[in-house]
Formats: sequence, structure tokens, C-alpha cells
Amino acid sequence: MGGGGEQPIYSTRAHVFQIDPNTKKNWLPTSKHAVTVSYFYDSTRNVYRIISLDGTKAIINSTISPNMTFTKTSQKFGQWADSRANTVYGLGFSTEHHLSKVTELECQSNQTPVIKSQKTELNQTIEELESALRDKEEEMEKLKEELENMNDLMEQKDTLTQKLEETELRSRVLEEQLAGAEQRLEENQEEQENFRKSLRTLLELLDGKIFELTELRDTLARLIEEAS
Repeated sequence: MGGGGEQPIYSTRAHVFQIDPNTKKNWLPTSKHAVTVSYFYDSTRNVYRIISLDGTKAIINSTISPNMTFTKTSQKFGQWADSRANTVYGLGFSTEHHLSKVTELECQSNQTPVIKSQKTELNQTIEELESALRDKEEEMEKLKEELENMNDLMEQKDTLTQKLEETELRSRVLEEQLAGAEQRLEENQEEQENFRKSLRTLLELLDGKIFELTELRDTLARLIEEAS
């Protein structure tokens, strides 16, 4: 399923449905029983996917886009529209906790492109400010040369001095804007690092819960075997 930089970050079991393409209202089951539904993250392409297999058949292969919304329609059922697959998927869970977990992951996956877009915009702003600052510095150098080479220094001194002061003032304003943009970029990077730490903590907690569930299932199997 996942290749290259794609790694599973959450798996659960659910009953999978697709909307009836004819009525656009009724749900059609895509499997006879609950199947594994996995959430994947591709670090290379920075995208999330929901994948589910029924045997060797892929019944869900949905790439999460920013405009997708996972809607909770009941305590144990949620749905989302996949425009690429031209369908609406539905997932029925055994507990409300599993539905809440998938809803939380969907929210996190939609935040990732937003953070990336903000970083791109900040980088572009910094580049524009740096370019403007270089232009102003060149203008200052030209004004200084013009001041040194003027034959009629007394008549043009006041005008040139004023232009130089205005240019220096604009340069200071641009420098302050550049410093502010760099600070926002650093804060944005810190937010991304905090987000990654929170995600790692969440994954560690999930691993612990899966381990506890496995132990509970093994214990229950032994009790059933002993009772029989």
C-alpha cells in the first residue's frame, strides 16, 4: 500500500460504505464485514491517504485534500466526499472513540497544507522586502554620488539632503518589516515543531492502546478456550 516515504499513522476496523450512484441517498456496503481502515502519511509528497483493503481488493484509496471534510453524522458513523473518486465514503465504527480519532486525524491533515502555505507566503514576503531593500540601497549610493559630483552644490544641497533622508527613512522601515517577517517565520517553524511533537506523542499513546487491546484480546481468547 504505502511506498517510499509513506507510513501508516493509525489503523482501525470499520464497516465501509459508498453512496448509491443512482439515488445519491442510500448507502451500499462494500464488504460483508468490518475491514481494516488505515490512515497513511506520505512525508515525501506531504499528503495523507485513507486506505482499506477487502482481501486484495482496495475498497478505499482516498487522498485527503484541504477542501475535504469528514462529517460525523451519528455517534458511530462518519462520511466524506472524494471528488477524485467521484463518490462519497461512509465508515461505521464499533465505538464513538474510533470515530472521534479519525475525525481528529482529518483535522490535523488539513492543517498541514495551511502551515506550508503560510511559510511559503512568509518566504515570498521576505524575498520581496530584501529586493526592495537592495533597490533602496542602490538608490542611496546613486544619491551620494550625485551629491559628490554636483557642480552647483549650494543650490541643490538642501534638495539632495532631503531625498537622502527620505531614502534612509524608507530603508529603516523596510528593515523593520524584514525583521518582523523573519520573526513570524521563526514562530511559524516553532509551531510546526510543536505540531510534530504532539503528533509523535499521539502516535506513542496509540501504540500503547493497541498493545493493551492485543493483550486483552489474547486474555479473552484464553478464557474462552478454558471455559470450553
